[in-house]
Amino acid sequence: MLPRACSPQFYIVTQDPTKTHAATFRVPAQHPALAGHFPGHPIVPGVVVLDAVISAAEAWLGAGLGVDRLSFAKFLAPLNPDETAQIDLVLGASRLEFSVRCGSTAIAKGAFDCDRGDDP
Repeated sequence: MLPRACSPQFYIVTQDPTKTHAATFRVPAQHPALAGHFPGHPIVPGVVVLDAVISAAEAWLGAGLGVDRLSFAKFLAPLNPDETAQIDLVLGASRLEFSVRCGSTAIAKGAFDCDRGDDP
């Protein structure tokens, strides 16, 4: 587990308890995953972005997401440390679709298959 000071910082942008949600996050420059990714010109690793997506979804839903698998993910542009990115989420019966952007630049998109435990 990462120390709190190094964890991505989340801010709720909009909240629709039915199907969609948006939040922003920022990965601080001192985050330990940045040290080797890449020395001299660090970028936020994709796994940190994916973790931010899951964390934002769980904060929105107020419970664990129950991720079964990453259905697909495409990383479109790098995210730099200390940049604020927006996560847009669309929740279906058994799938969480996401997109991440920094300003007008698309950073990533994809979907998780999940078991929310409350759907028949």
